[in-house]
Amino acid sequence: MKLTIHGYSTALFATWYFIEELGLLFDAGDGVVSNLLGKAGKIRNVFVSHADRDHLTGLLQYNQLFAKESLNIHYPKDANSFKHLNEFLMRFDPHMGRAKWKPLNDLETIAIKNSYSVQGFENRHIDVPNQLKSLSYKVIETKSKLKAKFSNLNSKEIVAIKKEKGEGYIKEETKTDVLIYSGDTPVYDYSKYDKCKTLIHEATFLTKEETKNKNNKNKHSSLEEVMEMVANISIEKLVLGHFSSRYDIDTIDENIKQQIKHYNIKIPVYRMPIGKMEKDILNGKPIN
Repeated sequence: MKLTIHGYSTALFATWYFIEELGLLFDAGDGVVSNLLGKAGKIRNVFVSHADRDHLTGLLQYNQLFAKESLNIHYPKDANSFKHLNEFLMRFDPHMGRAKWKPLNDLETIAIKNSYSVQGFENRHIDVPNQLKSLSYKVIETKSKLKAKFSNLNSKEIVAIKKEKGEGYIKEETKTDVLIYSGDTPVYDYSKYDKCKTLIHEATFLTKEETKNKNNKNKHSSLEEVMEMVANISIEKLVLGHFSSRYDIDTIDENIKQQIKHYNIKIPVYRMPIGKMEKDILNGKPIN
């Protein structure tokens, strides 16, 4: 399935990504409704990475216009801000529809549409012992295919075996990570993102040195670290976002191009603009 991804991501101010075909929203910073307009009504599942305000305050307006029982809002189970926000919205908009607010455990998987599901996995943005306060998310497509050992059989032979032993005997499930959204997190485990088709990853800072100096509380990634990781894993497309507004866009692009050249990266690399929504990100022009 081709994925149409719209988004906005500027560190400190707002971050969100909407995958239109799946009715799926990752994070819900300001501007979700005002930028998507009627398209926002297609959202059925919201997965919020953590409780920083630039990742969730768009839920206030969304709730007022679109909340209903078919809307599910998922969040890290120990991020208590979401419980308080839900209680506030119930009082503030008592006449509105009611979404379902669902805490998520690490590695919990939620079916969202047809053969697609979303799995949350703990990251290290908010690194509190024994508490799950920050998640990354992967979109998984599950397909059933004929086992390799039966591939040389004709259709009649396959039907006969299926009748005798059942479909589970001749077929196996395959799972593909079609998209991973990092949320806010430092780079710490390359294997988390390996072999996904599209990776949306934050790059708040430009250099490793800046992450050392700035990651004294909630931790973030640098462009340099992300590109080093991408050079050592297998993905098909990269979307970079959550850049700090301390940088101008030309400086960001220059640094991305330097890293692409340094690591000889061949996959398309897309860059989210500062302070602007980007429509149909993967159909735009990559930096390289």
